[in-house]
Amino acid sequence: MGSVYLRGNVYWIKYYRQGKCYRESSDSTKKMVAKKLLSRREGEIAQGKVPGVQFEKVLFEDLAEAFLRDYRINQKKSLVKAERSVNHLMKIFERVSVPQITTPRINKFIEYRLDEGASNATVNRELSALKRMLNLGAQQTPPLVDRVPHISMLEENNVRTGFFEHDEFLALRSCMPEYLKGFVTFGYKSGWRVSEITGLKWSNVYLEKRVVCLEIGTTKNKEGRTIYLDDELLAIFDIQRKLQKIGGQIVPYVFPNRNGDGKIKVFRRSWVSACKKAGIPNKIFHDLRRTAVRNMVRSGIPERVAMMISGHKTRSVFERYNIVSEEDLMMAARKQEKYLENQMGTITGTVTDLPIKKASSETH
Repeated sequence: MGSVYLRGNVYWIKYYRQGKCYRESSDSTKKMVAKKLLSRREGEIAQGKVPGVQFEKVLFEDLAEAFLRDYRINQKKSLVKAERSVNHLMKIFERVSVPQITTPRINKFIEYRLDEGASNATVNRELSALKRMLNLGAQQTPPLVDRVPHISMLEENNVRTGFFEHDEFLALRSCMPEYLKGFVTFGYKSGWRVSEITGLKWSNVYLEKRVVCLEIGTTKNKEGRTIYLDDELLAIFDIQRKLQKIGGQIVPYVFPNRNGDGKIKVFRRSWVSACKKAGIPNKIFHDLRRTAVRNMVRSGIPERVAMMISGHKTRSVFERYNIVSEEDLMMAARKQEKYLENQMGTITGTVTDLPIKKASSETH
């Protein structure tokens, strides 16, 4: 059983859990306040819960470190983004204890970030990081978090609309430096992420089988992937292999840098310059990924197969990438018009063939 005692002018409580003694200030000069706090703590212990005072010792920094440690242990590729989210959260939650991470304080963080000019999508990623921290803390033994507060996510418009029409892509490729032409062609046809293409090695290529593989764990979604090379891509890979052999240097990367001695790291200047020359400014490399998915769907490839080729894990990409274009809408209008014309012909023929019946005056 616990007890209440005076320490100066403030009442304190003392209680036990699993043989360990806990002392806690009621922060009040009224004995009744201390008794109520003691009753609450004894109720928590009776239910097998950790006394609330333990959670007050846990700070946001402790949760953040556990969160980043989880990223490091599991070798997640988005560690840098996670660290960036933590740095922004720190501006509001630094030295804040777990019980003080409440919905009103979280809303204060949202207002702060929006005032800084952060987009809804960016704020949502940071809120997701905070939610993950709290859930990780609640799952530990003993727990660091007693309850996860409600976190309202912001509405965001994540529809992606950047695409290349085929003539635009051909114009872009013609303006690219020679060492990047095969690189962008592979991106246009495969829909792979830029990091996956720059990191593609000859050890993942089997030209005799026309197959390119990515090993499990090397992609963003941790899943392996295999695609088959069409005639154009096969020719590009053959040229890349021959060029590297002629140069006398053995480079492990299929698409090496301008000097041919290492991995492509930065090509933004070449990309922007080529886009301007081709008359299609403001395009980004990721537009090739969206275009590849759209082209595969338009060509009749099942969505599941298209996802396996491009490396998308969930079908939501087809909503986010706004696959439907003006051309698709025009085609849909023509198909509907033709269907309705056929229906009108059918209805007209049916009405002509039907015998006319006189209305009966009898009441049934």
